Amino acid sequence: MANEQFNEQEQNRRNALTALRELGINPYPAPLYPVNATAKGIEQGFTQEIAEQQAATVKTDEAGKALNDPEGPFAQVCIAGRLMSRRIMGAASFGELQDSTGRIQIYVKRDEICPGEDKTMYNTVWKKLLDIGDIVGIKGFAFFTQTGQLSVHAKELTLLSKSLRVLPIVKEADGVTYDAVTDPELRYRQRYVDLIINPQVREVFVKRTQIMNTMREFCTDAGYLEVETPILQSIPGGATARPFITHHNALDIPLYLRIADELFLKRLIVGGYDGVFEFAKDFRNEGMDKTHNPEFTQMELYAAYKDYIWMMDFTERMLEKIALKLHGTTRVTVDGNEIDFKAGWRRVRILDAIKEYAGVDVHDMDEDALRETCKRLGVEVEPSYGRGKLIDAIFGQFCEEHFIQPTFVTDYPVEMSPLTKRCRYDDTLTERFELFVNGHELANAYSELNDPIDQLERFKEEAALKMKGDDEAMFVDYDFVRALEYGMPPTSGIGIGIDRLTMLMLGQSTIQDVLLFPQMRPEKDLGARSSKPESAE
Repeated sequence: MANEQFNEQEQNRRNALTALRELGINPYPAPLYPVNATAKGIEQGFTQEIAEQQAATVKTDEAGKALNDPEGPFAQVCIAGRLMSRRIMGAASFGELQDSTGRIQIYVKRDEICPGEDKTMYNTVWKKLLDIGDIVGIKGFAFFTQTGQLSVHAKELTLLSKSLRVLPIVKEADGVTYDAVTDPELRYRQRYVDLIINPQVREVFVKRTQIMNTMREFCTDAGYLEVETPILQSIPGGATARPFITHHNALDIPLYLRIADELFLKRLIVGGYDGVFEFAKDFRNEGMDKTHNPEFTQMELYAAYKDYIWMMDFTERMLEKIALKLHGTTRVTVDGNEIDFKAGWRRVRILDAIKEYAGVDVHDMDEDALRETCKRLGVEVEPSYGRGKLIDAIFGQFCEEHFIQPTFVTDYPVEMSPLTKRCRYDDTLTERFELFVNGHELANAYSELNDPIDQLERFKEEAALKMKGDDEAMFVDYDFVRALEYGMPPTSGIGIGIDRLTMLMLGQSTIQDVLLFPQMRPEKDLGARSSKPESAE
């Protein structure tokens, strides 16, 4: 990046970098910095009572000058973070330090950080060579200013990392944020900047982890084992989707990024586990929109000796627990809709939903009749679509948007569910449900097909669709059929999209807002330095 053209502010920072080194100050020191406090910890722990007790330990001379440092639980704090503002007032200054927990005011006095004759650290380094965005360490003590502002009185200042880029301006007054950075191009492409200047974004990802931890705890408490299965697969299976393909040089074979971990997890049920689950990164070579990203996270669970009715109850209880853990209530507002995750959700068969919202009964329709019905209803379909996808297209256009409250849509036609056990009361249907919330699919679950002969026939039907041009149809997985031939107990399984679940639970409208690094086109001319951001100073 030697040939970059820097704007004035960026060049000034590089000049400061050189000046710091000439003073013998390493702008990127290696030693451990002994942090023992955080902004939030001080805010929560340092009370007025402690402040008074601490102040009482300070002795003063006749002029009122302190003769010693205070003593007490917050008398020797060491914090570190990013410098976000400064107010320099001669021999004393105030600044604002931001760490991972929040912000806190710091008080920097020349004679405190420079007790000897040499005042370079204050007059030159602090006043002239430090910039907004620099990471610094402060050793000192907590106190309240005369106006009651919680602060850290600096006794020692250490530069820990020099910032060479200028942060975008974000101003705040009376609890109101002005000039907030909302540009998606900047926020998603430079997520690190987004996290620095938008603390509420950091909180989204803290809560995302809480969601996953709650699910992990719920499944573990039920007696199920968390496992890992291959991401690179010779046959992508477990879902109908277009895969990403790569090549393994050593084996000289094509491999696929997994589209689901279902078939491997069910192999483990065959192997004797009563229940297994995995938080999996899955990959589907499909379009991108507000609810789709080609790389996404899914939790899949398989429990032996269970069916899809049991799984509905399990899912209700798990999501109810997540809502309570995050919000203390089962009610969550998303896109202006108040959604209640309290267990006891609506259950409706897919064919009944189509009859209710599209006004047609498709139960006995063959492929030709369905194609004609789609044409009459104005539903766009592809020539490669079989009976299952035609029904799904009608359902998607007429029904999904109506399921705002959590709803289990059940009993899908067998053509839509190649891995699902046939319905116990109608062998043209399957024991499958999809969970819809706020008009979007959130989970997919089955009473798993464990008949190896039926499974092979279903795979062959999928292969026929692939020959017709359906590049999302499943491959024939003969090894999985072989596993079933050894015998798999009755099993229920579910896949829950973590990204969409996070969107729902946190009221986020786009999937990009719950992914730390959403997929984007490569940035052009990354080395070019034409932009000139305003200074936050």
